[in-house]
Amino acid sequence: MIYRPGFWAFSFLLLTFLCGCVSLKEGAKGFAGVSTRVLEESRKDAVSRVFKQDYSVVVDKVKEALKDIEAYIYAEDSGKELIAVYVSETDTTPVGLFFTAVDAHSARVEVSSPSTYAKEFISGKVFAFLDGKPLKKKPAQESDAENK
Repeated sequence: MIYRPGFWAFSFLLLTFLCGCVSLKEGAKGFAGVSTRVLEESRKDAVSRVFKQDYSVVVDKVKEALKDIEAYIYAEDSGKELIAVYVSETDTTPVGLFFTAVDAHSARVEVSSPSTYAKEFISGKVFAFLDGKPLKKKPAQESDAENK
């Protein structure tokens, strides 16, 4: 009876849960490669700015900027007010964007990552877009510029 594989698997999961080393949910996320724990832990060193725009507008513009720079969104958590991305589909360095409503017309964006380069790259692109600067030329705009 104690040699059944299910017994040992259940015992391992129970022991892991009781030890508190890792929650089952976070452990499963880590196993699947979508954990945001490292982003939350590096939030203390995040690059942060407040924008004079409504919270929902800021979140929508950030998503647009991330799509434009081809960052890969792998997790969104509205409870933690977080969007977790990889720098690109091939560069899986994690970057977290945390959102906080400052008041009715302002929102704070914090960009965290264990990588200084990734944090500065994503925050530079996203913050520039939120300031109204274009991120890259569209193909139609490039051909228009060549014809002039």
